Amino acid sequence: MNLRRFSGRFLPAFFTSYKIRFEATRRSFRSDAALEAIARALEEKVPNLVLYNYPSFSGAFSALFAHLYHSRLRLPYLILPFSSVVPFRVEDLCLEGFKRCYLLDFVVPKDFDATIFRKTDCEIICFDHRKSAVSKTGSMKKDEKRFKINVDVEKSSSKAVYTYFSSKLTDQPSSEGESLSLLTVEDQNRIESVLDYIEDIDLRRWRLPDIKAFSFGLKDWRSRINCITNPYMYEQLLRISSADLIAYGNSYFSTRLIDAKKLLKLNKAFKIRLGRGFYGECLGMRADGNHQLSDELGKLLSLQSAAAGLRPIGAVTFMQRNNLKMCLRSTDDITDTSEVAKAYGGGGTSSSSSFIIRMDEYNQWIAKNPT
Repeated sequence: MNLRRFSGRFLPAFFTSYKIRFEATRRSFRSDAALEAIARALEEKVPNLVLYNYPSFSGAFSALFAHLYHSRLRLPYLILPFSSVVPFRVEDLCLEGFKRCYLLDFVVPKDFDATIFRKTDCEIICFDHRKSAVSKTGSMKKDEKRFKINVDVEKSSSKAVYTYFSSKLTDQPSSEGESLSLLTVEDQNRIESVLDYIEDIDLRRWRLPDIKAFSFGLKDWRSRINCITNPYMYEQLLRISSADLIAYGNSYFSTRLIDAKKLLKLNKAFKIRLGRGFYGECLGMRADGNHQLSDELGKLLSLQSAAAGLRPIGAVTFMQRNNLKMCLRSTDDITDTSEVAKAYGGGGTSSSSSFIIRMDEYNQWIAKNPT
């Protein structure tokens, strides 16, 4: 087999030939196809192995940039998703046959570090942005010749990998003498905008406009970011637009808000004596069968509760797997709903919390409502 069959153009075709087998092992990263791909890469002396964190979007976009870099230079490579839930076993990866291994959006797992990564001359290049990764890289920093550790808690992995491969490619002149680029001008602005939003989520900042709508729109892509089961992943990622994802998310939230308003009109709100009155009173309602609208209903009730002179909290209660669950929401920056939730074994944030409540206790909270 020619080495170039593992290059960017031929790798999707290689995986497509195993389509039937993928359907049977869609959720397994140790599928026969994945293990066979590793075996063939070793047999054909493919020098570059790329493992990316799955199901992370930073990992998927990092894989895209690795794919583009190696494809532009026609360098043989193999890219595979690495899942901490269903990981490859130590015996699956024989790195002695690879010259270079990229770990995108994660650092070396401890068991791999001890048994594989230290028993080979393979160069290991890691990218991560999590604070937990800093403590894991201490021993690896002693061997800087083989281990290239790139951990920046102020920059998402996808941005760091994008910068890394873009710079490497720019330093490589094309056969025409012109500088190569990772992305076309048309793709660059769109993809960089997507990376900005992913970084806002990865670093838990949540500051960019419509970031929640973007996050929701992105969720629909999660099933597509496994390059084994989806050989068209790279082409699809290149077409992602933050504007489209935001529009989709906003449309979804708008529809849910309309449904919540209709439901609130049909079901009369009533007073809830939080903690039998210890935490004050607010407006609430039962939402059995409509728990998916609890967030929107809670926020609407919060506004109505404040207008009625009660605490600016909305309490939405519904049955969940034989338990009575209460969700508290507030649109007030000062009010802390979690103090109630934590007192009853639940938790959450100041504006959004929940807990399981006994039916007899719940009846005490609504006891003074007119029948």
